[in-house]
Amino acid sequence: MTSILEAAILEMGRTVPGGYFCPEEVVKWIYPQAWEHFLDEVNEAMMHLYREGKIVVTQEGVEIPKDNVPSGSVKIKLVH
Repeated sequence: MTSILEAAILEMGRTVPGGYFCPEEVVKWIYPQAWEHFLDEVNEAMMHLYREGKIVVTQEGVEIPKDNVPSGSVKIKLVH
């Protein structure tokens, strides 16, 4: 079952010019008033989609390991 955050990540990947976006942008879009409370959840959703091969997650232009949630700023791009 796809979560709301997973669906939002995939939708943002389809609509963002250039294709790259941050997980924070997703929660700000879905939960504009309380986005800070959903950062852990969006990171979990992001990593689930990454492990399934639906997105790529990079940090400073390099793909991150799929076995843990990264610390610091990352970028997401939809796999076509």
